[in-house]
Parts: sequence; structure tokens; C-alpha cells
Amino acid sequence: MRMLLLTSWLEHNGYWVLFFALLLEMLALPLPGEVMMSYAGLLIFQGKLNWFLCILSAGAGVSTGVTLSYWIGFRLGTPFFEKYGTHVHLGPDKLDKISYWFQKYGNKVLIIAYFIPGVRHFTGYFSGVTRIRFRKYAWFAYTGAFIWVSVFISLGKVLGPKWEQYHHTINRYLVYAGIIAAFIFIMVYLYLKNKRRMKEVLTYSLEKGISSFHSMGKVKFIVLAAFVTLAALITLMIGLIEDFLANEFALFDEVTSYIIHEVFDPNWTVLMNCFALLGSYYVFVPLIIVTTLWIVLKGKDRMLELMSFTIVIVGGEAMDEGLRSWFHRSGPTSNIYPFPYTFPSEQTLISITVCGFAAYLLVRHHANLKVHITATLLVIMLCLLVGISRIFFDVQYPSDVIAGYTFGGAWFSLNVILLEILRMLRKNKAGAS
Repeated sequence: MRMLLLTSWLEHNGYWVLFFALLLEMLALPLPGEVMMSYAGLLIFQGKLNWFLCILSAGAGVSTGVTLSYWIGFRLGTPFFEKYGTHVHLGPDKLDKISYWFQKYGNKVLIIAYFIPGVRHFTGYFSGVTRIRFRKYAWFAYTGAFIWVSVFISLGKVLGPKWEQYHHTINRYLVYAGIIAAFIFIMVYLYLKNKRRMKEVLTYSLEKGISSFHSMGKVKFIVLAAFVTLAALITLMIGLIEDFLANEFALFDEVTSYIIHEVFDPNWTVLMNCFALLGSYYVFVPLIIVTTLWIVLKGKDRMLELMSFTIVIVGGEAMDEGLRSWFHRSGPTSNIYPFPYTFPSEQTLISITVCGFAAYLLVRHHANLKVHITATLLVIMLCLLVGISRIFFDVQYPSDVIAGYTFGGAWFSLNVILLEILRMLRKNKAGAS
């Protein structure tokens, strides 16, 4: 009943309702701010509200609320909350919990906290009680406020008529989105604040790293990085297999497919056809030929690298066929294809193995860091576009695409480890003789 009343007010007095509702929620009143923001996004989709004005009014309401809660906490101090905090849901236990978050993550928790129910309502009070400098508090708190409201309002706009059906499910994933957004913001902030010093350290590190690129220490670093990546991907693979066996992909696939089709309308069809070609042998075969010629002409351990590249291609294809036959999952349009099974995605798995390993071999002995970064970003972008095109054309489920990235990444990492270990052994044997 209360929610119906709030949404009715929102339809008739949208911007002011957003402002005051979010202001009051930041004072720890039990109001459903996230639901209201995503519902405002639905009204934007319907043309009843303006996207920019909604973000402005919601962000202003949150900023005003966290400012008031900060100064309330500052004035009342710790003794008040220790004595009366339990009456306003900010007793010693809650203070200890928020204190733990601040000790673990520092001021950046002010950005992350908005995405964490039960924490965002009290960070303002806690910041005031602990006497965090207001300027520093305001910088993080206001930035986080506008990130938070932008995410939920935009989410409601994207979901449109499916808002009521999907928004509760998507909210579960937004904690991770908040952490990623906070990490990106903090990296940019630290870079701008320590620009000169970071440039000096980075220049020194790069010069030292480049000078030792061919050394055994560098090889060991590559093997270690690949091993850590492999361990992480194997953990993710286990989780994917468990979810697959428990039939827990249905809602994730439905929501993700809906969002992809809302973000990329039919006007993207021509481009999506081009993206789909990136995951085909029209790209793989020329890339395999170019990489093979590069190894023959420029390779350091020609036979070893050719053998590894062959194993990656043949083994990756065999692994893909075997996995799809084993899991036996039919895709969205299984009747069109002679081999209908789509878990994991053949295109994303082969893209990340063939393109990733080819790029690795092409730049492995190149000393220019910009070349390494460019090659990595190109592979990531190619694999991402291939995956999106599979979902856009309803050829594969989103979970198929994610599984392709995961299994392919694990196969790629494993072969990097094997190649570098064999390279080290050959080098040691040559040195001993």
C-alpha cells in the first residue's frame, strides 16, 4: 500500500518526490529509494519524466540527506549513539559493523555503501561521529550519490515495461557494479592527485621491466600471472557448472538478453553482422596464417611456439566440441543448426583461445608496452563484440557466452604456462650443455 502511494506521488510530482524521498532515506527512514528510482526510470521510458532532471533531483536529494546525517552525527557524537543509537537503528553493533567497513576499505566505502542495503543509511552519521573531514567526506559521498542514482534511474529506463518483472533480480548484481565503479573512480582520483609521482614511478618500473623482459625472472612472472588467472577461471568454471546442473541460468539469461536487446535496437543489425564475423573462420584463418608466418620468420623458439599454437587451436576446438556434447544444452534457436548445443559458446571460446594466444605470440618478444596494451585491449574488445552479437541474434544464451569466455580463458592460460615452462626447460638444458 505504501509503495503504491509513493509511486502515485512519483507520477504526479516526480522530481520533488524523488528529492525528498531520497533525502529522508539517507536520514535512515525506511523508504524504498532503489525501487523509486528504477520506477522513475520507467516513467522516463514512458515519456512522463526527463532523464537528466531525475538524476539531478535524486542526486541532490541524496547529497542533502547525507550532508544532514553527517552534521547530526558530528553534533551528537559517539556518547549519544552509544546510549540511544538502538532506538534509531544505529546502536553499538551497527557502529561496529560500519567501522569495520571503513577500516577495510577507507573513504571509498562512501561510494560502495550506496549499493549495500543496511550500510548506506548510516555512513553519514558514522562519518560525522568519527569526525572525518567534511571536505573529504563530501567529495566521496556526493560522487557516490550521483553514481548510485544514475545507475538505478538508467536501469529503470532500460527495463521499461519489464521493470516490475526484473528490477529485483538485477539489484542483486549491482553490488558488484558499485564496487567496480568505485575502483575505477579511485584509480582515476589517485592518478590525478599523484600524477607526477606516479609518472616517475611508472617510467622507472617500465624501464626496469623492459630491460629484463627476456630474463628468467620475467618468464617466471608470466607463468605466475597465468597460473593465478587459471586458478581464478577454474574456480569460476566450477561455479558455472554447478549453476548449470542446478538450472539456475534461466532468470540471468532472460534479464541479460532483455537488456542487450533494449540497448542495441534493430538499427544495430548491420554492425552486429560484422561483429559476428569476428568470431568466425573469416578472421581466424587469416590470423592463424599471419601468426604462423610470424613465428617462422621472427619466433625465438620456432618449433616450440608452432607446436603450442597448434595445440591451442586443435585442442580448443576439440574441447569445445566435447563440452557442448557433454552438457547437451540446446540454444534459443536450436532447430536452425545441425549441431544445436551451445554451452559453452563455440565463438567466444575459440575467439579467446585463438585470438588471445596469437596476440600473445605476436607480442611476447616485443619490448614496447604500448604494443602489449593495445593487443590486449583489441582481443578483449573482439571477444566482447562476438559475445554481444551471439546474444543480439538470439543464437546463444548469455550464460553460453560467459561459459565460452571462462573455458576459453582457462585453456589459454594453461597453454601459456606450458609454453613458458617448456621454454625455460629448453633454455636451462641449452645452458647446461
